[in-house]
Amino acid sequence: MSRRNIDILGGSVFKNMLLFAFPIILTGFLQLLYNAADIVVVGRYAGENSLAAVGATTSITNLLITLFIGLSVGTNVLVAQFKGQRTENGSELVKKCVHTSVVIAVLGGIFLTVVGVSLSHYLLKMMDTPKEIIDEAALYMSIIFFGMPASLLYNFGSAILRASGDTKSPLVYASISGIINVILNLFFVVGFKMGAAGVGLATIISQYLSAWLTVGCLMKENSDIKLSLKELKVDVKMLRRIAGNGIPSGVSGVIFGLSNVIIQSTINGFGAIVVAGNSAAANIEGFAYIVMNAFSPTLSTFVGQAFGAGNAKRMKKSIYTGCLQVVIIGLTISFLILSFREPLLNIYAPGKSAVIEQGAKRMMIMLSGYFLCGLQDALVGALRGMGSSIIPTLATIIGICGMRLSWIYTVFAKYKTLESLYISYPLSWLVTDIALAVFMIFVTRKVIRSFGTAKE
Repeated sequence: MSRRNIDILGGSVFKNMLLFAFPIILTGFLQLLYNAADIVVVGRYAGENSLAAVGATTSITNLLITLFIGLSVGTNVLVAQFKGQRTENGSELVKKCVHTSVVIAVLGGIFLTVVGVSLSHYLLKMMDTPKEIIDEAALYMSIIFFGMPASLLYNFGSAILRASGDTKSPLVYASISGIINVILNLFFVVGFKMGAAGVGLATIISQYLSAWLTVGCLMKENSDIKLSLKELKVDVKMLRRIAGNGIPSGVSGVIFGLSNVIIQSTINGFGAIVVAGNSAAANIEGFAYIVMNAFSPTLSTFVGQAFGAGNAKRMKKSIYTGCLQVVIIGLTISFLILSFREPLLNIYAPGKSAVIEQGAKRMMIMLSGYFLCGLQDALVGALRGMGSSIIPTLATIIGICGMRLSWIYTVFAKYKTLESLYISYPLSWLVTDIALAVFMIFVTRKVIRSFGTAKE
């Protein structure tokens, strides 16, 4: 075992899962600091309209990139399962998966750049983005999409490293690029008064740096995840397997993102102050989400390797342990953020009481049930680790999207308040968790039966 790698199939499940998840949490924090630095700097030095312009693009940008991020989930699951086999054939499959995934990342990034830059203004107009911010929002969004090849390379590369047990390398690279991002934010926005365009430029420069570092790490590896430029090609059979595992995740993310676009469009109708408050609150909530979401790839890796090894006991223990950890952590961090909600919001919009009030209104509702969101992602990660991608997709469509969209066109249509809109989130998490828990019981039993005698 490399010093960077954690033994997924040996040792204490509880301890190793925390050791595995902790660097992912820190990595997520640093990635989120990209956006936090964008919002804080632009809010302090460029005004409310620039702050709203940055926030108004988030849902539509996430919608466009989600399908490809879903494919990186497929890569993570497959590499974990192949590594779990610990055979020569498994090693060859890992190599094919690595090289096919890198090609997907590059081509997918180029495709997203063309689509995002071409349609940014049109898509924001469709979302009823306020006239006073739409031009600046479109410019920011276009700049961000020039960074898509780097963003996908980092995500696919990190998925490969984590599936092999290395969560520390992505953390180091995110740390370096995060520091560069903050410095460049101040340089472009404060020094050159570039507003939203400046933070967008700082973001993509830091993204290309993190992608370069991640690719370099894979090229220096001495194991079966080593990347060789001469071997870069698409293995058709492996592409199908990645797509089979990743597209359902991507599709669920797209539909999930679509519901968020509709909700963001509804929020836009309340004006720039509400959009700014919502943007600041969502960014703060993201810190809680990133902690809980770390258990999704953690469970995919632990369950995936146990699945590949045919170890039913290790697989079941990983599922129970991961779900317990995410609930406890989710409740704790949500309580802490709620306790300091106004000082935190003041960082994003200093002295702007109206923006702070709107942000606090959202946070009180969302964070009260945020642990349910974390549990949802943990259950989805475990199911994917067992090779079940269709079920999480159906659960997401029914529980998240179906619930939220139905709510918007029924309850919200009648009351038309922000409170009635925001409450659709925790309710949709609850419905989805129930569905996933039921599915989990059936899938786990089916998988264990397929193992025959569990390996101890």
